Amino acid sequence: MSTHSSMPARHTVVIVGGGAAGIAAAASLLARQPGLDVAIVEPADTHYYQPGWTLVGGGAMRSADTVRPMASAMPRGVRWIRAAVAGLAPELDAIMLADGGMLHYRQLVVCPGLKLDWDAIAGLSGTLGGSGVTSNYLHRLAPYTWQMVQQLRGGRALFTQPAMPIKCAGAPQKAMYLAADHWRRNGVLGDIDIEFCSAGAVLFGVADYVPALMEYVDAYGVGLRFGNTLVAVDGEARMATFRRALPDGGSEQIQRGFDLLHVVPPQTPPDFIRASVLADAGGWLDVDPATLRHKQWHNIHALGDIINCGNAKTVAAARRQAPVVAHNVLAALGGGQRAAQSLARYDGYGACPLTVARGKVVLAEFCYGGRLSPSLPRWLIEGTRPSRLAWLLKRHLLPPVYWQAMLKGREWLAKPDIDCT
Repeated sequence: MSTHSSMPARHTVVIVGGGAAGIAAAASLLARQPGLDVAIVEPADTHYYQPGWTLVGGGAMRSADTVRPMASAMPRGVRWIRAAVAGLAPELDAIMLADGGMLHYRQLVVCPGLKLDWDAIAGLSGTLGGSGVTSNYLHRLAPYTWQMVQQLRGGRALFTQPAMPIKCAGAPQKAMYLAADHWRRNGVLGDIDIEFCSAGAVLFGVADYVPALMEYVDAYGVGLRFGNTLVAVDGEARMATFRRALPDGGSEQIQRGFDLLHVVPPQTPPDFIRASVLADAGGWLDVDPATLRHKQWHNIHALGDIINCGNAKTVAAARRQAPVVAHNVLAALGGGQRAAQSLARYDGYGACPLTVARGKVVLAEFCYGGRLSPSLPRWLIEGTRPSRLAWLLKRHLLPPVYWQAMLKGREWLAKPDIDCT
């Protein structure tokens, strides 16, 4: 493993992004072809298990258990280039680095994640982490969420959700359920007015899971405020401003006071992706939804939160996508009949373990079109109902699966479907 200063300017496979998707793709490539020349471009020196942050915010996991040095997460044999990407030049088979360097590739894998746009909400950046304003979407703030949940004994708690797409679409309401469960266990739930303020029109995008979620919404006395988009926060005054959609197609601004405000920011593609010829009109990577190969540039694949396939943006989705990308990249490098006739295909699988209480999870698993796609037999876990076993899976099994399987190229329940036509 090397840093940028000692790296050659060309690699067989270059991966943009050292998050869950990038490291999993590299691990799957090297598991299939040890010794393959793979470079990951990633400036951060820390790797996070982001699905754990909701649990940290609910007092069910230690913050320290969600973070490791990036060096320890990198697969053995990968070449780590500690640099930021400034732009993509597919016509040159190259990427531009922020320090002015250029890196060439035979195959490019793009998975930089997405951008959390905190500044899109007026006043938010200046008050995050104080005045009861928090977010489990930041590692440093998840412990503050739990601190505020424990301290609140009465008043109003607001939980927000921006317009889609966002990473882990269930996370905004999971924060709410875990907080409400704590307040119920401590006998103060009746003194707290809970509101879920969502820019969307439904509680969850796959209707089969909504009845189980509504049982907890009703049990916790949550007020659902659909069509409400957070646009400004005044932390000192403890006032949140929302843009509320009206039935006639117009909108109005309303203000709500709060004692606790859990914010999920709008999320967009990184700027260098939006400016690239690889992006669609919305700024997302324009790939074939099955092969995850770019629709125009056939030596470029993408996975994770940046793609425009309409699947859930979750770690579980990236875990299924990584072997597909690894197989198809190697097929492309092999060329000829192999590249044309043995492509792996992604079916849109995503999973969202909806933590509705400490000890209960609704395990939502689905593919393209909202079709249910359970990984385990229904007699073991009925995904449309809250389950203790699903909680044990979420809390105790999935973290080691992430660190020891997904990031190591071990594809447990993630082997790709190969289309040998």
